[in-house]
Amino acid sequence: MTTVLGIALLALALSGPTVAFVPTGGGASTHDSITRTALLQKVTETCRAVAEAAGYEFRPMGSSPEELVQACLGPTATGEVSGAKFHSALQEIYNQNRLVDRDFVNSAPHHFNSEAFLVGRGLIREGMASIKANIRKENFQAARETLGRVLHTLQDFYSHSNWVELGYTEPYINLIQPDLPLENLADVNTATCSDCSSGTCPNSILPSILKEKKLTSGYMGIFSAAKPKGKCSHGGAADLTSTTVPRGGINKDERHPDNVALHNAAVNAATAASLQLLQDIRLAARDKDFLRMMGIARSSVVCFVIDTTGSMSDDIDEARAVVYEIIDSKKGTQDEPSEYILVPFNDPMFGPVDRTTDPDKMKREISKLTADGGGDVPEMCLSGLQLALTSAPASSHIYVFTDATAKDIALKDTIVALIRSSKSTVSFFMTGSSRRRRRSLRAASFEDYIDLALASGGQAIKVSKSKLPEATDVILDTSTSALVTVLQRARTPGKQETFPFMLDESLQNITIYITGTSISFTLTNPAGVSQNHNEVSGKLGTAQSVGNLRRIRLNSDSQTGTWQINVMSNQPYTLKVTGQSMITFIYDFVERFEGPHPGYAVLSGRPLAGQPATLMVSVMGRRGPSSITIGDVGLVSVSGPNTVSNGTTTDMGNGDILMTVDAVPEGEFVVILKGTDKMSNSEFQRQSTTQMSVSKVNIQAVVDSSVEPGIPFKLPFNVMTKGSGGQYSITARNDRDFPMSYQNSLTLTTGEYANATLTISPPADTLSGTDVTLTMEAKSSSGVDSNYVVLRFSVVTKITDFVQPVCEVVNVLAENCPRDVSQCEPFQWELWANLTDGNGTGIESVSLRQGNGSLSFTSLSAPIVQAKYNSSCCSQIVEFVAVDKVGNVGKCYQSIVRSAGPPTSTLSLPLWLCLLVSAFMVRM
Repeated sequence: MTTVLGIALLALALSGPTVAFVPTGGGASTHDSITRTALLQKVTETCRAVAEAAGYEFRPMGSSPEELVQACLGPTATGEVSGAKFHSALQEIYNQNRLVDRDFVNSAPHHFNSEAFLVGRGLIREGMASIKANIRKENFQAARETLGRVLHTLQDFYSHSNWVELGYTEPYINLIQPDLPLENLADVNTATCSDCSSGTCPNSILPSILKEKKLTSGYMGIFSAAKPKGKCSHGGAADLTSTTVPRGGINKDERHPDNVALHNAAVNAATAASLQLLQDIRLAARDKDFLRMMGIARSSVVCFVIDTTGSMSDDIDEARAVVYEIIDSKKGTQDEPSEYILVPFNDPMFGPVDRTTDPDKMKREISKLTADGGGDVPEMCLSGLQLALTSAPASSHIYVFTDATAKDIALKDTIVALIRSSKSTVSFFMTGSSRRRRRSLRAASFEDYIDLALASGGQAIKVSKSKLPEATDVILDTSTSALVTVLQRARTPGKQETFPFMLDESLQNITIYITGTSISFTLTNPAGVSQNHNEVSGKLGTAQSVGNLRRIRLNSDSQTGTWQINVMSNQPYTLKVTGQSMITFIYDFVERFEGPHPGYAVLSGRPLAGQPATLMVSVMGRRGPSSITIGDVGLVSVSGPNTVSNGTTTDMGNGDILMTVDAVPEGEFVVILKGTDKMSNSEFQRQSTTQMSVSKVNIQAVVDSSVEPGIPFKLPFNVMTKGSGGQYSITARNDRDFPMSYQNSLTLTTGEYANATLTISPPADTLSGTDVTLTMEAKSSSGVDSNYVVLRFSVVTKITDFVQPVCEVVNVLAENCPRDVSQCEPFQWELWANLTDGNGTGIESVSLRQGNGSLSFTSLSAPIVQAKYNSSCCSQIVEFVAVDKVGNVGKCYQSIVRSAGPPTSTLSLPLWLCLLVSAFMVRM
């Protein structure tokens, strides 16, 4: 296993600009551009197939991800369609693809260096099995992260081997079809390259290797120039072996005058191979879940965390009523939730998590909730919230109902880390007494919920049980598609202050929320028209007051331009302005890494103090990034002065912006972005919701593989501080409650890494595809400074079945079909086939991929599954797939298309994972 400390040492040792398909940025073909091309093409194909099956036309207005999402989701429902989920899914895949060049820089199999073909293919095989297992368990984020890593390794094969030098233009299917052997590999004693003293030879592969079609790849040496005699080198300044005869290198990572044709051929083959792998995953997952994995879903997710102790009967009734209203009122619109999540908690029990895309099932599940148990006031609220944060998709809106403080307050730091990692928004509906004072620093109070709501950008609403139904309009507001935040501020202690904010033409359903006590306010539009807190229905909007919440819904004819709201209170308060718009952005804090394959890696924890903060920002417009102009991007404190720390920006293409901020605000801050919508020529303002801060502590860990049930998994991690050395406590928690052991404290010396290992043991009965979220925190003895890392890994049963189901077409009856297709309407044709999985895990699903007829089949539990297809002669091609229980895919293909002569029937071997045995007869 590659340790993070080892990675840091490698980075110090490396120099030179050599890159593998240039991980990100630049104008040449990169891992990002290859992956993006393949993903967008495969998603487009899938969306088109779904549209055709549903009977509507798939017509994207352009080629941007936003327009692709709109075409894929838009025709079947009214309302705004946000591309943020799709963008986030793409970024997760790109990010993990890049991390292979940082975390596994010296691992030959991850890059197909040094002729490590068998182990490299094993990484692809294991990764594909993990992806399919994760999708089956609906753990889509884990599937995306593994997909990014697997695609990197697959793409590197074509850049780092001599596949294209051998004259091959199609991908090497054996890499993703594990039951086929890797053939004609050059052994370690076979010389493969001639000497290239200039280092710029167009093709230094030996003629004998080319003639015999031997497969080889370049050796890569970061610390040593040694390599087997006569072997090719990877090449580049960071490769020490490139100075050992035979000199030079065969990588095709960059386009140079001497290798343009080979570089282009490698890019084309890597793109085609990526498409093959994606198609195999799509066939195994089926179209709906493939699109869900890719983030093609409505952005709204309804997630409730509900206290079910004895005093919560009225609250449960209200939560149930809200869920029913959301389901019934938003059905058939883009605001209809794409997923429903329910997490109950009591004392001492919490969970389980109920997740479903079926609204009727959610109605049934929430109807089962009853109030019972409890006793003492504190309950297991944060344990339930932890399950919600690790189960819900990133950027979800989570609603917590409780009338008691948290018994499990020790989880608070873990919850903050999960909020920052997931960028989810948590709102609390608190119906109990808030008069209880905190007895000690560790005793819980309702202030903890206020802290967590503020950290996430949510609301902390204190309301009586009788008034709770009036407060839940917030849930209806926020369980909507294309929700954006225009402004968010907090003041503790409260003071009179005027807050300006900018509204643009694209915004709809604009709502202002103020939480606090003894609040008065005056709202003023750009024309100078005002409305104050005493006006329930005024010239600017409709106001509502319940508990500590003030809610103002602006009129639909609200003016664009700069508004302002003057808030007056000497008590703490929060202010938030939201609306619906397709103009939005997503972001990640990143850090630059060096080495032979430099790039930017997403930070899992807080950025390091004492240095500039770097962010990768992706901006979305109504017609893609080209429909907006970016103005200022910066960081601003939510609770401090309104001064924005603007950053310097670099356009990375496709709407991605690299921003560096030298003067990071003190305390907690968020990202603010301003620009101009070209479609309306109106200026816009958007703000992130999740608060972030810097730290002098750095904790690093890398998960490099899936985990097997029943086998302990050792995870090395490293901790460093740029602050004061001394004793630092280590805390680790996982959302599955798997047993763990680790050193609970480390002694740190300023500027030096301390190494340790955590062992986690998934039980032997853990279901394959289960994902685990592990949160680790390092905190100084004073408690002043801390940092965290959030890791996901998958528990996957070791796969021994790599053979695809077999299709045997046993009969085709098509003699009635006329040669003249225009006369086909009254005629039918039929096909019979046997589907088997030999000694494999058994067939789990059979589905029709192509053809307008009907497909039926016998029980899938039988050794031989008999399939029958019946169709009009107007539909002359059929394709159906059989998927076994570990995701191996077999395909049946039959065509009755004929020219002159009698009708014929054929079977076709596809290029991806399928194996067909053709034994059929045709009746004339």
